[in-house]
Amino acid sequence: MTDLASLRESIAKALGGAVVGEVMARGELTFEVQASAIREVMTHLRDVGEFKILVDVCGVDWPQRAKRFDVVYHLLSMTKNARVRIKAQVGEGESIATIADIYPTAGWFERETFDMYGVPFAQHADMRRILTDYGFSGYPLRKDFPLTGYVELRYDDELK
Repeated sequence: MTDLASLRESIAKALGGAVVGEVMARGELTFEVQASAIREVMTHLRDVGEFKILVDVCGVDWPQRAKRFDVVYHLLSMTKNARVRIKAQVGEGESIATIADIYPTAGWFERETFDMYGVPFAQHADMRRILTDYGFSGYPLRKDFPLTGYVELRYDDELK
């Protein structure tokens, strides 16, 4: 198993100004990075850091913050037997660059994050909803999403 402390130092040193913060807690390594540098960070982690597997991309809503959303990436290195979490803050109405060409599995995860939180991924080849119904309004995992007042819609094959 890789020593997380040395891994933390090497990644932080290599990424320089792109890293805003880092935390190692409960045996997990997390980096906060600038959203504008996400492609650089993910390319470095894949090619140099040997984190070849993107496990997940998800969102977190912090409505009280100026940059309301965290886009969170979970990576795995089989050769180092290590996991790392990357977080980037994105404001409402802002977008973050897609990494689907760096990690092909990111395509559907990014669509899910867009569908549930409304965070768009710039240059994504197919940025449309993936889980909610056609014509759905709103983003269900935002903390300000109303819990009542929405009518369930079902797709009608005759009306299309």
